[in-house]
Amino acid sequence: MSKTDNVGQVDIYGEIVPEAWRWEGEESATSFKNTLEKLKGVDEIVVNINSPGGDVFEGIAIHNMLKRHKAKVTVNIDGLAASIASVIAMAGDVVRMPSNSMLMIHNAMSGTFGNANDLREVADLLEKVTGTLIETYLNKSDKLKTDSLKALLDAETWMTAEEAFSYGLIDEVITSKKLVACASKERLAMYNKTPNKVLKMVETPEETVTEGKDNVTEDETLTTEEIKDLIIEVVNEELDKYDLTKKEEVTNKIKNRLYL
Repeated sequence: MSKTDNVGQVDIYGEIVPEAWRWEGEESATSFKNTLEKLKGVDEIVVNINSPGGDVFEGIAIHNMLKRHKAKVTVNIDGLAASIASVIAMAGDVVRMPSNSMLMIHNAMSGTFGNANDLREVADLLEKVTGTLIETYLNKSDKLKTDSLKALLDAETWMTAEEAFSYGLIDEVITSKKLVACASKERLAMYNKTPNKVLKMVETPEETVTEGKDNVTEDETLTTEEIKDLIIEVVNEELDKYDLTKKEEVTNKIKNRLYL
């Protein structure tokens, strides 16, 4: 977050998560609210987005905070606005995309554990959530109709800047800029049709060159799989301290939440 004269700038460069799960580089509704409170008195808020999405209700809350703010809201989709991040982008009075950035929209999705009744309940909830997302996109676009928008959501549609402009979801296509990573490959792999060029935006730990840290040896670098194993090991150690009759169920829920 930064503030110059009467213009405030907020960068959402990472996943959207609940506050209790937020790590450095991620955004939650609570952290975003705290940021907005520091921008009191500004006439314009510039929101720069490069995010694969995340928690739908956290994202909806961020969208609504921006919509009711008195300042003009300008949104720049710097690299990727996917899933709920695309909904946040719709809060902009002006939404701009460089020609090499992407916007992705799809139906609400969830990882679920339970019996048939649980799954039906979740399916009903997902349909309701998707309905709220449809209203958000239609409020931004004067070119899309409900049926055509539903078809785009069903298809998990990845749009170029020109395509998003043609659908009325953005207002301007601007000069391209260098794309940077905004998520793990595991997160992007959750979607069905993630383009290879988007996956290539994200470096694996083995590919990453650590700048200014020549004293770090190869043995000190953890791979993604090693990090996952470490998380599960810590979770199991904590669960062993309690008399849990549903330890396996709790562990599976934690794994699903971590996208492991």
